[in-house]
Amino acid sequence: MDDISALLALADRMLWVTALVAAPVLLASLAVGLVIGVVQAATSVNEQTLTFVPKLAVIALVLVLLGSSMMTLIADYTQDIFAQIAASGQQTQASN
Repeated sequence: MDDISALLALADRMLWVTALVAAPVLLASLAVGLVIGVVQAATSVNEQTLTFVPKLAVIALVLVLLGSSMMTLIADYTQDIFAQIAASGQQTQASN
C-alpha cells in the first residue's frame, strides 16, 4: 500500500509541476491574445496573422525570463523520481 501512496504522491506532484511550468506561458499568451482581440474589435481589423507575432514575442520573453526556474522545477522533480526509484529498488532487494 505504501508503493501506491508514493506513486499517487508523485502523480499529484507531477500535475502541480506541469501546471507551474505551463501557467506563465499560457497566461501570457492569453493576455496578449485578449489585448490584441480587443484592439482588433475596436479597429475592425480582422487579420488572423496579426496575433501571431506579438504572442510569439511575449512567449519568447516569458521563456527567457522564467525558463531557468521552469527547468529547475522539472530537474528537481526528475531527481526526486529517480531517488524514489532507487529507494524502492533498495527496499525490494532488502526484503528478498
